[in-house]
Amino acid sequence: MKIISYNVNGIRSAMGKGFAGWVEEANPDILCLQETKAQPEQIDQLFFAGLGYHTLINSAQKKGYSGVALFSKRIPDYHSFGMNLPMFDCEGRIIRADFGPLTVICVYIPSGTTGGVRQLFKMEFLSAFTAYINNLRKERPEILICGDFNICHKPIDINHPERHTNSSGFLPEEREWFDQFIGTGMIDTFREFDPSPEKYSWWSFMAGSRAKNLGWRIDYHVISEQVRPKLENACILSEVVHSDHCPVVAEVNY
Repeated sequence: MKIISYNVNGIRSAMGKGFAGWVEEANPDILCLQETKAQPEQIDQLFFAGLGYHTLINSAQKKGYSGVALFSKRIPDYHSFGMNLPMFDCEGRIIRADFGPLTVICVYIPSGTTGGVRQLFKMEFLSAFTAYINNLRKERPEILICGDFNICHKPIDINHPERHTNSSGFLPEEREWFDQFIGTGMIDTFREFDPSPEKYSWWSFMAGSRAKNLGWRIDYHVISEQVRPKLENACILSEVVHSDHCPVVAEVNY
């Protein structure tokens, strides 16, 4: 099962940059998108249906903002949206879909780059998300979480880490959250296969950052320990360009 996660920074914009042809060629079993910036009627569901995908869309109440979507070749046994917490769920940030014993979570964790209130909102979201996942794992121990975490976990995951110690996405408290989250028995799939530096999934549109590879690794597939025996591969598709992010891939034997 090939699972691709991709922050498309607006699905309609991505469609105008060849995204549809790329999806057809990549042919994932499950495609999880973040920052769709679209309401359900603004997403070409007929296109995805034509490729054999079942569609789940969780849009933000605010139009043109946030939003996640999950497309799967199999119809999920069960699905849900959000964490049953209206203050977060109104922003369309989580989809859960169960496929046999495996639960897939598509998540778009808030950015705190505007500082102040939104950084506090981000930290509150992270706390709520930990509780949500910990509770879910009691009944669904085999879990894969993919999406834009908006956090670089370790110095290796960001260019020139010494320059970003006060930047949202690399703050000590965010990285401490990630440490604790991994410590609950979760695995960063990419680092199981590639320990090398300068591997990123997001680049600012400013100052030619992508051409210079001045990036951040903020997009992840994280699995519970129970899924580790079924993990076959994980990689970053940095050459794919429809967004300021690129797709990340995990393959699991389900």
